[in-house]
Amino acid sequence: MGEEAVNQKFSTEPEFVVKSLKRPTTRDLLFLAFTLGVLLLWSGPLIKLMSLSRKSELYSHIVLIPFVSAYFFWTKREKIFAQPAYSILGGLPLIAAGLLLYGVGYGVGGRLNENDAMSMLIFAGIICWAGGFLLFYGVRAFRNGMFPLVFLVFLTPVPTGLIETFIFSLQVASTETSAFLFWLTGVPVWREGFVFHLPGMSIEVAKQCSGIRSSIALVITSIIAGEFFLRTGWRKVLLTLSIFPITVLKNGLRIVTLTLLGTYVDPRILGSELHRSGGIPFFGIALLMLAPVVWFLRRGESEKR
Repeated sequence: MGEEAVNQKFSTEPEFVVKSLKRPTTRDLLFLAFTLGVLLLWSGPLIKLMSLSRKSELYSHIVLIPFVSAYFFWTKREKIFAQPAYSILGGLPLIAAGLLLYGVGYGVGGRLNENDAMSMLIFAGIICWAGGFLLFYGVRAFRNGMFPLVFLVFLTPVPTGLIETFIFSLQVASTETSAFLFWLTGVPVWREGFVFHLPGMSIEVAKQCSGIRSSIALVITSIIAGEFFLRTGWRKVLLTLSIFPITVLKNGLRIVTLTLLGTYVDPRILGSELHRSGGIPFFGIALLMLAPVVWFLRRGESEKR
């Protein structure tokens, strides 16, 4: 009897694998060919994008985005691909829009900086590929796969004007928060714009103090957390919006902590590795701030069941 159970176990395991990994259909092969065509056409911008992600700390997250998107496609595959259907009227306009934007990007690319030209070309590629997905798998699959599809937008470099506006907003808000935290400590401080004058030392809340890199990482983290733990759209949006005050508070804590250490412990701290790489522990603090927000929003959903 035991031997039969063992034989049955080994006979069912391959069957499970076969059912999980279904043989690709003609539709799948056509979409694969389309994907390879998009990758070939966009090979130049994609190579530059990978180079940019290695050179710029602001875009070091880019290499992870396709893997995160693929993970959600895989975990939602049964729902996404339950009833595939061709959608020519839906897919072709998106593909055309992507190709048009691609042409415009190359046409005006010489008048834009590298970041903005790359932003336009990569966004065009995402639109084109999403259009192909809609063409080959239909509206229902497109709707059910909306999250991993839209998540690919994080492959796109943020346009310069938008990123500079966001950096300035963080710089201003972080300065105000730092001023309030200094006031709480009772330390004598004289403020002059973005500069704080302390006994024997002056520090400036520069653009580098805005925490833009960690902000982007926190936004991505909040979106993933929202997909995992929340159901309603407005709660997911609220979770992502909470990143701004969390980042500002994190920045203020970092600025005040390092300044006080430099003023009253050792001035060399402000030029040390703790200053240059100290964002990592404070990023951990930001994640700890984010956790209760997720818990509170999720609790609100549970109470309405």
